[in-house]
Amino acid sequence: MLTLFECKIRYMKPDERSGKDKRVTEAYLFDAITYTEAEERVYKEMPQYISGEFAIASIRKAKYAEVLPSDDGDRWYKVKISFLMVDEASGREKRVSQMILVLASDVKDAVDKTIAGMNGDTDDFEVNMVMETAIMDFFPLFDKDKLPEDKEVGRREATPEDLENLPKLN
Repeated sequence: MLTLFECKIRYMKPDERSGKDKRVTEAYLFDAITYTEAEERVYKEMPQYISGEFAIASIRKAKYAEVLPSDDGDRWYKVKISFLMVDEASGREKRVSQMILVLASDVKDAVDKTIAGMNGDTDDFEVNMVMETAIMDFFPLFDKDKLPEDKEVGRREATPEDLENLPKLN
């Protein structure tokens, strides 16, 4: 599961109507491991998109099971899906819900992209809700376009050797 952080950035932006600067707060989604890394990535990535000073208004964990970006969408939609899962302890079926973030052009497109992203099998899940979000952009941890094709990047679990080699705190 992804560790995502919704970061709200406050800065001065020219008003489209009057041309005067006005203070805005916009939400951006960052894939990061910790709050500190998310904050660091904000300060690294945002100067490319925002001219002038900006401040982080808030950082909070976002609970999305998956992010489905696309080339032709212009708005981020939160899609709630649910599916049946068998509880191993009791052997009963229970309904499990997940939130997915989808970049799409409208609600119908968000549903279509969710179905396609879930391998097109609509028998295994159902779409319960689609809602437009205030998220302006998503910054993945690794840009798949910049990685060599023969390399697969992913996070791995720490091994006992990794834990033994951690620096000791006094």
